[in-house]
Order: sequence, then structure tokens, then C-alpha cells
Amino acid sequence: MAKKIVTMGEILLRLTTPGNSRFVQARSFDAIYGGSEANVAVFLANMGMKSYFLTKLPDNDIGQSAIDFLRAYGVNTDYVIRGGERVGIYFLEKGTSVRPSKVVYDRKNSSICDIDVEEIDFDSVFKDADWFHLSGITPALGEKCIQLVEKAVEYAKKKGIPVSVDLNYRNKLWDYAEFEKVMVKIIKDVDVCFGWIDDDSQKGHKIADFAKQGVDLKGFKDIFSSMKKRFNVKYVVTTLRDNYSATHNAMSALIYNGEELYQSKKYDFTIQDRVGAGDAFAAGLVYKLVNGSDYKDALEFATAACVLKHTVEGDFNLCTESEIMAITGGNTSGSVQR
Repeated sequence: MAKKIVTMGEILLRLTTPGNSRFVQARSFDAIYGGSEANVAVFLANMGMKSYFLTKLPDNDIGQSAIDFLRAYGVNTDYVIRGGERVGIYFLEKGTSVRPSKVVYDRKNSSICDIDVEEIDFDSVFKDADWFHLSGITPALGEKCIQLVEKAVEYAKKKGIPVSVDLNYRNKLWDYAEFEKVMVKIIKDVDVCFGWIDDDSQKGHKIADFAKQGVDLKGFKDIFSSMKKRFNVKYVVTTLRDNYSATHNAMSALIYNGEELYQSKKYDFTIQDRVGAGDAFAAGLVYKLVNGSDYKDALEFATAACVLKHTVEGDFNLCTESEIMAITGGNTSGSVQR
């Protein structure tokens, strides 16, 4: 029986410059929708889950367009609240070679920023739910969104529903001190935390330091062990990315269960569209864990899902389970299937 998974966050209108043109060159934009939690919801629906997305959108044609976009991919939108001023927007300039991609946000006063927890029937939202997923992007949008996330996580934990949080720090939305102050409360006692928050003894021990010297597994184990003790998180997870250029990366991932630090296979690949890859990773891990896989198999599946997402245009990972499993099995040649 398909599991019910609830995700919550903001879906945005994505406006992308054609090809690899610069913002200053663009005379048109390719318009689709996306956003961290919405990306997770679509992937899970694509995997056959009962995927529900909670958000607030304006009661106008653009808000309806966003809802229809989600519905087209099988996401249940019964929990979408209508109201507020506008749909948030992000502009994307896709990089190439040594030029990185760029994102510009235009999401101030979007509908979700005006959401009130009283608008949500949490009993209905979480009835028969098997998992709840959210990210650190939503609380970055303002005080009402912080209250929303805190209330939702509190309710899910009280009901014994597994919770996963993708920390997803965005320095264009808030500073690190504010992010840390809010997220340390949210991630306490969750089942999966994607990313980590340094404690005082680990300050400055960032992923970039590891990238210069290769993967320091002991360093990661120390940090993840600290996370486990400090927040009582069941699994601490991260991707490891080697950035050779904007269009050429390599990737593996780590998961820590309090005893063992496990590293996935490493993949080398070229990039069509990087946006949403982390969400594909999170969704892949949630999908496998909620369906009873052990954490090692879940990590391998999630890493392959993340890698494949880089080959798909748009925010959503539209790959099938069999395609992902083929990658985990070593079929990375890209040969034509006839």
C-alpha cells in the first residue's frame, strides 16, 4: 500500500534564461515551477507514493497555474491554502564551464509569508501520514513561516510521524546566525537531518575544508557524532560534491546512524540542470526509508537519484525507479536504449 508523505514549503515560478545566456542578454525566459519541498513532492508522487504538498498560493490564475503544475505530476494539492498577494519567483541563469549558475530571488511578500497556523487543519493534514518532510528554506521566509514549521514539526513528532529536515541554508535569504538559532529547535529529535550545524568545538570545520584535502571521513564522523548527541537525530546525511566546473561534477554521499559512517558509490557526470538535485537526493532517501529499506541501500538509491536529476531539465526529477536502479547497478554508459 502506497505511503502517505506530507511535504510543506513554497512553490515558486522559475524563470530561466534560454540556453546558457546571461541575465543581461535575456529577452525571454522559460517559465516552469519549482522549489525544494515541491521538488521532493513530485519525485515521491513519481515513485507511486501518496504525495501531499502544503503551501499557500494567491487566489488568481498564477496561483492556479502552480497548483495545476503540481497536479500534472500526481501531487495531491488538497492542503493548498488560497490567499495572499503573489507567487514567489526565482530567476535562474544556468552556468557553463568555469562560469557558475546564478539565482536571483523575487519572493518578498509572497503568499506563504502571510500564512497563519490557524489556517491549517493539522489533524487532517497528518491523518494516516507515514512521513513528513520540510526544509530550512521555509522558515527563512519570515516569522509566520517559522511558526508554521515549528507547529507542524511539533504536531508530527507528537503523532509519532517520522520527520526529515533538509537544512538547505540559503545566504541570500538569511544570515547564518539567524538560521542556526531557528533550526537547532526544529531538528531536535527528527529522524533524518540532511546537512549539519557545527557545535562550538567544530566551528569553521566546513565542507570546503574537506574538498581541498579529499574526504576526511574522521572529520565528518566527529561532526555527525556531535549532531547525534546534541539533537538526537536518527540519521545525519550529506552529499559530497567535487566541482570541476559548472557542467562537470563528481558526487558521493555519507550517512551516519550513531555507530557507522557509510559512504556511497562515487559518480562522475556532466550537468544539464543542477537545480533540484539535492531535493532528488532527499526524496530518494525518504522513499527508500519509508518503504523499509536499510539506510545503506537508501543512501545508494538517493545518490543515484541525485546524479540522474542533473541530466533532467527543470526542478523536478522525472526519472523512474528502474532508471535509478540501473545507475546503482553500474549502468552509467548512457548508451541508447533500443
